[in-house]
Amino acid sequence: MPRHRLLSLLAECTGDDIWSVEHCRARRIPESWIQQLSDAYESGFQSDHQTIYTEAGVTNQYHGVRDVDLAIRLAQSMGIQVDANALARLGRARLVQAIKDAVMNGDNEL
Repeated sequence: MPRHRLLSLLAECTGDDIWSVEHCRARRIPESWIQQLSDAYESGFQSDHQTIYTEAGVTNQYHGVRDVDLAIRLAQSMGIQVDANALARLGRARLVQAIKDAVMNGDNEL
């Protein structure tokens, strides 16, 4: 995948979203990535941060690709090694921002 496409996709990642499989296909994410990264996610209702929202409102389950996982895959495609513990250490949104910063700074690991 050309670097400009990788960067464009990375720019869309926030760390807080789950992309539908259809959206991934529309954004021309490789089918093999979609198959590897997609999963069924369940809402948690103890806090708003755990709840999954769609255009129709709150949903119990949603099948898609977490954009944090996509950001990690994009980083790897650009030669950036993401530590296996980075997600637990930083959290989703901070990890995505760290990946974006690494790309801009020319770093090759997090």
